[in-house]
Amino acid sequence: MQTETALDRAHAAMEAGGDAERLQFYATLADAELVVLLETEPEGETLSPEVFELSDMTCILAFDTEERLSRFTGRPVPYAALSGRVIAGLLQDQGIALALNLEVAPSQTILPPEALGWLTETLTHAPDEAQARPVAFDRPQGLPEALLGALDARLGAMPGLARSAFLARVTYDDDSRGHLLAFSGAAPRAHAPLAKAVGEALTFSGLDAGALDVTFLGDGDTALEALARVAWRFDIPEPVQPKVAEVKAPGMDPDAPPKLR
Repeated sequence: MQTETALDRAHAAMEAGGDAERLQFYATLADAELVVLLETEPEGETLSPEVFELSDMTCILAFDTEERLSRFTGRPVPYAALSGRVIAGLLQDQGIALALNLEVAPSQTILPPEALGWLTETLTHAPDEAQARPVAFDRPQGLPEALLGALDARLGAMPGLARSAFLARVTYDDDSRGHLLAFSGAAPRAHAPLAKAVGEALTFSGLDAGALDVTFLGDGDTALEALARVAWRFDIPEPVQPKVAEVKAPGMDPDAPPKLR
């Protein structure tokens, strides 16, 4: 009996649900590690996926476990382990679909090029910058549980990028109001990935990016004391120090993505 995976559960929820479940499926897919069937062994950072011609589209195959890949092929084959977001980025503008867990799991599905393009655009969208001065903070109100869960999961998966984050209602000096997520202990290099993670949490929760503002505060910032009294706090894990050096597989280094042949 095969073990149910996170993608199995997300796919089943999508099939039974609506827009919220569909977005959650794409969020799960983006973060999942998938094994892609290759034509030949990887050469450095260059990959040669096995390409299949279906009746109405061209696709490559990926599975969310090595066991499912083996069950599909029935023999040892070359493969590469890549995240869903990396695969979507590699296939962008290629006109190639992604066949997921084909014939081996209840989560089997084919994601057309348009869906992969939407996912890549969503994941690469940069937040807008704005200038406003907060003048008052209050307890958060009316935020959906889906967003809070998404924030908790995404921030929990980014160890060492900040120490904590504070979520509160905010009033600005122009009398506008909203919600603010303020990070403390974040180095400047971490600002962009943290803001991007918040944007993804909003998108995959079905909310507009303008529903939540993001800012970064220094340890001595006076706003931290006011936030600590009323805000919901997210503690971000300390970084885990590796015991041994590891060689990165193709696609695991965001600064050096693999290339398709």
